[in-house]
Amino acid sequence: MAIRNFNEETLTAEVLRRIEDTQNPRLKEVMTGFIKHLHSFVREVRPTPDEWMTGIQFLTETGHWSDDKRQEFILMSDTLGVSMLVDFLNYQARAGMTESTVQGPFHRADAPQYPLGASVAKDPPDGEPCVVRGTIKSAAGKPIAGAMLDIWETGEHGYDVQKGDAMDLRGIFRTDAEGKFWFRCVKPVSYPVPSDGPVGKMLTATGRHPMRPAHLHFMISAPGYERLVTHLFVKGDKYLDSDAVFGVKESLVVEFRKNAAGEWEVSYDFVLKPTKQAKLAA
Repeated sequence: MAIRNFNEETLTAEVLRRIEDTQNPRLKEVMTGFIKHLHSFVREVRPTPDEWMTGIQFLTETGHWSDDKRQEFILMSDTLGVSMLVDFLNYQARAGMTESTVQGPFHRADAPQYPLGASVAKDPPDGEPCVVRGTIKSAAGKPIAGAMLDIWETGEHGYDVQKGDAMDLRGIFRTDAEGKFWFRCVKPVSYPVPSDGPVGKMLTATGRHPMRPAHLHFMISAPGYERLVTHLFVKGDKYLDSDAVFGVKESLVVEFRKNAAGEWEVSYDFVLKPTKQAKLAA
């Protein structure tokens, strides 16, 4: 068998040649781009063997820190701005439609369902009581009845998954016949992303803080519309301009005010983006 003598330029071409028989076209496209950019990165940075091993150990440790309650790789993606870049490329809201932002690592698929007006906070609540209300509509202003809102947030002492298995400050609601929703929670507070693992070490080493501005998570879905994953951010939060995961968008920053009962209150009207199939049918 012939022995090939590669150099730093010809090696990349040979690696690409060896995946030419990949049957899945999308996999071939992804792997081709990955190999090209990875090799270009190595040629640009020129890491020493020790530095390359440090990188491998960082990724290995990131995997060891990940489990069913904590996804350190999502945290790494978020804090490097990759999650937001993927979001920008995939959910491009048109004028008048609600913008999306990162999902984050703390969503739970098994959140309880509540009737409109219920509270997602345990008693006593982990924060100051808050009322959230609004509507979900189409771009044409049509109310979307039965739209599902999956909401979650941190309390003053963190997300429920960081404190144990018991559900708290998360739940699922459905809009009424007029597309309206309302529920009770606690006023969002700013908080640090988990910083005791490898991603936290990376933030410290690069001179960054781990803080996220106060926000409330929403995942909204309805037939005929693209699923919207977004936040509502608290106006005036000091971390709005330095969010550790780059998720803030001006249109999602809202003012929380005290109501006559002395509780915090906020209102927001979401506008969903139709699916491609729905647009074609129209």
